[in-house]
Amino acid sequence: MRILVTGGAGYIGSHTVLLLLQEGHQVSVIDNFSNSSPESLRRVASLAGRSLDAYHIDLLDAESLAQAVGEIKPEAVIHFAGLKAVGESVAQPLKYYKNNVVGTLNLLEAMNKAECRTIVFSSSATVYGESTDLPLHENTLRNATNPYGRTKLHIEEMLEELAASDSRWHIANLRYFNPVGAHESGLIGEDPQGIPNNLMPFVAQVAIGKRAEVQVFGGDYLTADGTGVRDYIHVLDLATGHLAALDYLSNSQGVHVWNLGTGAGSSVLEVIDAFARISGRPVPYRITERRPGDVAESYAHPEKARLDLGWKAERGLEQMVADMWNWQSNNPDGFPEANHQLVNAKSLQDFIRGSSPTITE
Repeated sequence: MRILVTGGAGYIGSHTVLLLLQEGHQVSVIDNFSNSSPESLRRVASLAGRSLDAYHIDLLDAESLAQAVGEIKPEAVIHFAGLKAVGESVAQPLKYYKNNVVGTLNLLEAMNKAECRTIVFSSSATVYGESTDLPLHENTLRNATNPYGRTKLHIEEMLEELAASDSRWHIANLRYFNPVGAHESGLIGEDPQGIPNNLMPFVAQVAIGKRAEVQVFGGDYLTADGTGVRDYIHVLDLATGHLAALDYLSNSQGVHVWNLGTGAGSSVLEVIDAFARISGRPVPYRITERRPGDVAESYAHPEKARLDLGWKAERGLEQMVADMWNWQSNNPDGFPEANHQLVNAKSLQDFIRGSSPTITE
């Protein structure tokens, strides 16, 4: 299939692009490289032994986006592009609504014009909000409690209303839990800009010596060790879920929703202990006050994905940590910083010439 991946140079996107290429699909990527590096696409193409096309476009640029989608003529879209930091969304809600919701609206209009009506959307378990109805089912009440989560919820609702108005649409809303880990090669992985927003990359940076300690927010929850419990899922299991959803949509119209998680949780201290053990490095931590809005536990009920898609998470916490450490130890500063600065068409083309994807403005 001809598949367009928005945000394909990012963490989850790059791993999914790799699997798509390995499955023989023709892949095009649209990314604005605001929180990702063209280097990830070069490495993906090298790992796959195949080329791909990439467009340096922001989804808010509706005209350029529509032109690119018209050129690509995709048969399906996997939509990752979007801002994703909860704290930043609270401080800058309008930025999140504009980027995530308006960007998706522009994408859907471009798809409709190009006669492409199959989309796998990167949603989030944040749409459930502070629910204590565990495990979280797909029919658990959606009650997002921060602007980031509400942008995901609004997009889900927009997709539902679109499908209700036009039966030609094939839509999957995939609600992720906590993606972690990296490709086993150690060549691609999570490369957060600035201070990591998520636990695992923060722990990895402490283990490698970039940061002094991990702050553990809350040690008095009603859990086994008093720290918060989350459903961590390996990024490659998550990527496989996208391919399974894409396959399902080939014969299924309307909107379909699946949780992508393991169905089990690990506490903050369990993650820290596993990282220290596997890396052989000390991971100092300090327990501080709880963060507003955090719940004691959050984990998925993944049975629907197993029944509908034949999919389940295969990798446990040990593998997640081992692969994350392999990535971090081989790339202590992430992708080369210079490659994050390649933001114009000429330098992008010079960067990838002869070895990787064709990137156009």
